[in-house]
Amino acid sequence: MAYSKINIQGSRDGVASEMTHVETVRGPVKSTDLGRTYMHEHIFVLTADVQQNYPGEWGSEDGRVVDAVGKLRSLAAQGVRTIVDPTVVGLGRYIPRIQRIAEQVPELNIVVATGIYTYDSVPFFFQYRGPELSAIMGAEVPDPMVDMFVADITEGIAGTGVKAGMLKCAIDREGMTQGVERVMRAVAQAHHRTGIPITVHTHPASRTGIEVKRVLCDEEGVDPRQVVLGHSGDTTDCNHLAELADAGFLLGMDRFGINVETTFEARAGTLVEMCQRGYTDSMVLSQDASCYTDWLDPGVMALLPRWNYLHIADEVLPYLLERGVTEEQISTMLVDNPRRLFESAAK
Repeated sequence: MAYSKINIQGSRDGVASEMTHVETVRGPVKSTDLGRTYMHEHIFVLTADVQQNYPGEWGSEDGRVVDAVGKLRSLAAQGVRTIVDPTVVGLGRYIPRIQRIAEQVPELNIVVATGIYTYDSVPFFFQYRGPELSAIMGAEVPDPMVDMFVADITEGIAGTGVKAGMLKCAIDREGMTQGVERVMRAVAQAHHRTGIPITVHTHPASRTGIEVKRVLCDEEGVDPRQVVLGHSGDTTDCNHLAELADAGFLLGMDRFGINVETTFEARAGTLVEMCQRGYTDSMVLSQDASCYTDWLDPGVMALLPRWNYLHIADEVLPYLLERGVTEEQISTMLVDNPRRLFESAAK
C-alpha cells in the first residue's frame, strides 16, 4: 500500500488502532492532521504545449509563484488546512513549481494526483502502446498507464520525490468513450495496487456517475466509498444524487463560484436539501478554483467574481447556516468525510 500505517494505543478499550499517513507535497502527514479539507482545488490549470511554445500570456514565473503563494496563504488564514489538487496529465501538472509554492505556505497541506484527464481519446503517446497493440502482437499487452500511475504513487513524480495521494480520471457529456474507459480501468488497477482513493470528473446532467459505477465499481471492483464523484453539485436533481450516495460514493459539491449554467442559490440549495435528506456523510466541498488557468480568456474570468478560494468560507457557509445546516454538518463535510476517505482507502 502507498499509505503507511502505524499502530497507536489510545482507544477507550485499550486496543491498538491504526493511523493513516497521507502523502502531500512536503511529505506524509497524519490523517488526523488534515483538518478542514477542500477536496478539489487546482493551483494552475495549463495547456502545457501552448505555454511551452507561447509563454507570453503566462508572463513572469516568479510573479505567478508570488501570486499563488499569496492566494493560498489567504485560504489557509480562513482555517483550511489541506487542499487536494487533482491536476494531472492533460491539465498541465508540473510538480517542481508546486513544490516551490508549497514550501512558502507550510501551514497548508497540498495533496497532488496522478492520472489522465480526457473526455474522449487517450493522448497520442498511448494510442499505440499497451492494449491497442494486443491484436497486432497476438497476446494481451499490459497498459503502461498503470505502472506510470503506480510509480507516481510509490516512488514519486518525475524525480521530485513528491508522491501522489490521489488518482484522477474523467468522464463528461461525451460518455464512456473507448479512451475514457481505458483510463478509468487503468486508474482502477493502480488503485488496487496502491490503496490510493480516486476522484472522477463527472457530468451529472448526463448521469455519468452511473457509468462510473458500472466500469469502476461493478466491473473493476473498486469500493465506491473510495471514490469521489466530482462536480456532483452541477445538478439540482437530488434524487439522482441520492441514488449515487446510496451506492456508496462521496459526492463532490465542488464548483461553488462557477455560476454560468446555474446560480449560487441553486448550488447552495441543493446542498441544503441533501443535508436535510440525511446525506451529510456523503458530501465533500470545494470550488474547483485555481490561481491561474489558461483555459478561459481573462474577460470570461471577470464574469465569475465568486470563483476563488475564499468563496466557501465568505459566502457559502454563512448561507448554509442561515438555512439550517449546522456547524456539526459543515465539519462533517469539510473534516470528517475527507479524512474517512483517505483512511478507508488505506485499509
